[in-house]
Amino acid sequence: MSTEPDMEDINLSDWSRRLTQALQILDLEVDPQLLRTLNEKAADSVGPDAGLVSSFLVGYAAALTVSSGHKAPGEAVDKAADTVLQLSETGLKGPDVPGWKGSAQ
Repeated sequence: MSTEPDMEDINLSDWSRRLTQALQILDLEVDPQLLRTLNEKAADSVGPDAGLVSSFLVGYAAALTVSSGHKAPGEAVDKAADTVLQLSETGLKGPDVPGWKGSAQ
């Protein structure tokens, strides 16, 4: 088993780095595996495009948290991603989460 990253991983890392520079998000290291996991879990739980929406909302929630000065970018992304992963366990059938208490913000 090879421990070297495959070409898709390399391309995704390069693309992430290029995007963060172009968007002037210089203090964030993108975790492609976390985004893959979010995508897969949300898509399995809700539907094919749920991963896309989930990733966008994780970024948005993290940005709001960082701009308010509550967390560092990486920590804010991790917290928001954890919330999505928890909700993905039950998908649309689970209980609603009241606000953001204990989650991303």
